[in-house]
Amino acid sequence: MGSNDFITLFFLVAAVLIFFQLRSVLGRRTGNEKPPADTLSTRDTAKVPSPDESKVVTLPRRDGADDDQRLADIDSFAKPATPLNGALRGLVKSDPTFRPREFLNGVRMAYEMIVMAFADGDRKTLKNLLSKEVYDGFEAAIAEREKRGEVVKSTFVGIDKADLTQIVMKDSEAQVTVRIVSQLISATFDKAGALIDGDQEAVAEVTDIWTFSRDIHSRDPNWKLIATESEQ
Repeated sequence: MGSNDFITLFFLVAAVLIFFQLRSVLGRRTGNEKPPADTLSTRDTAKVPSPDESKVVTLPRRDGADDDQRLADIDSFAKPATPLNGALRGLVKSDPTFRPREFLNGVRMAYEMIVMAFADGDRKTLKNLLSKEVYDGFEAAIAEREKRGEVVKSTFVGIDKADLTQIVMKDSEAQVTVRIVSQLISATFDKAGALIDGDQEAVAEVTDIWTFSRDIHSRDPNWKLIATESEQ
């Protein structure tokens, strides 16, 4: 496996492990309700579990690029002398395996997986991809939805844009924030089958701000979603 394949980090690893589990979910594409606003504003980080704890296979690190090539990649991704370029240089200096383009490709994949797993009430998938705090919020929203007998039917149309907006280093923990603009069709029905929210035919544009975190000193390659908020 080449370095570019690995740099998609935990997203591609998780995708392989949960592919068969998600296959029927992604095929049906039903449901897309989001957790309450107070849940979405969570910004506490959770301990990244070991590979045994998360049941995710750890891939060996491989990085054949030299420093000049890494910096050239960064400069082609973010304009030189900008805050984002400087933050990327700092992250890559600490973690030479990080590649912004491959990371964003993984984010696109993870975004659809998480959105559809939440809609389908797939707690197992969410637990592998979210921090404990974010998972607790999603799980509470799913439980409340199930208690009310509501059903959400939606179609994931696609992602228009995924832009890396911020990088923060807290000791050995890297936190990377991404602004995601997606197109969704979503409608919520009560237990009697009456439409109570959304539109089952109209495509809506949704903008989310998601933050992923990883301990760069850990042998575990997985990134986890630690914070979500919707842009108004």
